[in-house]
Amino acid sequence: MHKRAWLNLFLVGVLWSFCQTVWAGYWVQAATYSKSFYADKMAQSLVLSGFSVGLRNVVQADNRTLVQLLVGPYPDRGAAEDGLARLRALGQARDGFVRQYDKVSTADWRLTHAREEDTSPAISDSPSAGQAPADIPPKQGPSVKLIKPEEALDLAVEKTPAVPARTPQPEAAGVEDLFGLDTDQGMSVSRFTGFFQSELAYAVSSPGHLSKFRNMLELGSEGHFTADTTWKVSGRIAYDAVFDLNDYYPTTVRDDQQLEKSLRETYVDISAGNWDFRLGRQQIIWGEMVGLFFADVVSAKDLREFVLPEFDTLRIPQWAVRSEFFKGNFHGEAIWIPYPTYDDIGVPGSEFYPYPVPPPPGYGMTIAGEHRPTGALADSNYGLRLSDLINGWDLSAFYYSSMDTSPTFFRQVVATPVPTFVFSPDHKRIQQVGGTLSKGFVDTVLKAEIVYTHDRWFAVNQLSDIDGVVQKDNLDYVVGLEYSLPRSSRLNIQLFQRWFPDHDPSMIAKQVESGASFYASTKFMDGNLEPQLLIIASLSRGDWMARPRFVWTVNGSWRWVVGADFFDGVQTGLFGQYRDKDRIYTELRYIF
Repeated sequence: MHKRAWLNLFLVGVLWSFCQTVWAGYWVQAATYSKSFYADKMAQSLVLSGFSVGLRNVVQADNRTLVQLLVGPYPDRGAAEDGLARLRALGQARDGFVRQYDKVSTADWRLTHAREEDTSPAISDSPSAGQAPADIPPKQGPSVKLIKPEEALDLAVEKTPAVPARTPQPEAAGVEDLFGLDTDQGMSVSRFTGFFQSELAYAVSSPGHLSKFRNMLELGSEGHFTADTTWKVSGRIAYDAVFDLNDYYPTTVRDDQQLEKSLRETYVDISAGNWDFRLGRQQIIWGEMVGLFFADVVSAKDLREFVLPEFDTLRIPQWAVRSEFFKGNFHGEAIWIPYPTYDDIGVPGSEFYPYPVPPPPGYGMTIAGEHRPTGALADSNYGLRLSDLINGWDLSAFYYSSMDTSPTFFRQVVATPVPTFVFSPDHKRIQQVGGTLSKGFVDTVLKAEIVYTHDRWFAVNQLSDIDGVVQKDNLDYVVGLEYSLPRSSRLNIQLFQRWFPDHDPSMIAKQVESGASFYASTKFMDGNLEPQLLIIASLSRGDWMARPRFVWTVNGSWRWVVGADFFDGVQTGLFGQYRDKDRIYTELRYIF
């Protein structure tokens, strides 16, 4: 009961705070993109995080158009700097900067927000001293789409039409205008970015113990060889000092988790007209549901802490060759992963190891080493994804053939010296077909994902089955609604289900497994303090996970998180298996 009471109090506090945007001259220029597709996707993500967003098209001297992603507006530079700090605390806009534009007069309000690009007014550079913004004639050149909060979701989901070319002034495509760089630096500047994060967690279930004191540094650099060829290199090193402070965990867990060194996103990008190519270690994200993975079938994940870490640290890049084609609102993507990366589930004895269902009384259990196929060409992964924007509906369809990133625990029964279940984690090939959709309706976004998986293996509870698993097809789908509320607040509700069309009665999974999730957040203290609550529950098994936390953006690029993770339910449930793993935690991140 203590878990539910705690959560009820937290939920009341969040909902109570749900129930002004003043046009101003300061914006955060978060990023600049060569393809509107990328700008639209990032704009949608930021809007769902509570930011007001604008997209500004800048015409270069060679008539190419780049798209600036602007966040704001803010009433003064201090507020804009705070906005930039919040973006960096979310892992965005690491190279962003604050710049000033004219204030928009009340008479221009409707035109500024018009959907027709030919009526959108141009926004000039900063006004000269003593000159009223409304009196400044607009320059020819870049145009901007400013988005009111109540319109932001709808505009972020729909593609921004191409802006009719106007006669560009020399400063319209200047390097400072695009990237915030001095012109003598040129466009060949590479920069170092990254973050340092310290994480501390305490497991409250008896016996209580410190479960994590992890310190992580991620560092990267990016630049370009030519205007159409860019590169990125990044890596991560982490050390968990909890193993120096107690001996709660076995040596095998210490060896697996104490020290981590990994190469993160490291690739070369080549742009050739409507085609983009990315070669190297990269993130390939096909799904975007809150707290859940459905259409995100390509990403491997670090599950040594279940799904609790931030997604930017939980996802593991893949070594891949990716080609993308753009034409209007259409986007095609083909990928080949010659050397697959698999989910990291850790080793037996770790805090969140996903043990199979225990054997019946009288049998022992042991876990053999995990087998990860990586050597042969037949073990490579490949897929195709197509997306388009049709009447405001962002639709996609994909096919993906892969070695399953998640392991299946194959079983063998050994009779001597005592009857023992020997489980061997292995990865087998599966085929997946699916699609996604999203549509904005003023202050609401509808999202849905569906995936049909062929030939995945599932556990059974029948002793006579020789390997303890059966091969079955299954259909996963999820529907969600995201609401944008006052005070930069968010409310997200999702319903999901898994269905086995040819269910085997001996399977541990039911023929239909249903679940739901609830997410709410709001902001206090000028947006610096953000309470959040995520609840995910199985409606079929009654098990659940709840994650209340407070996120405080501190002084520039610092972010401090304090929260708790609660689990409850039946032992065979996805969340119930961790019902004795409740914890409280804190994280401090510095982004540079």
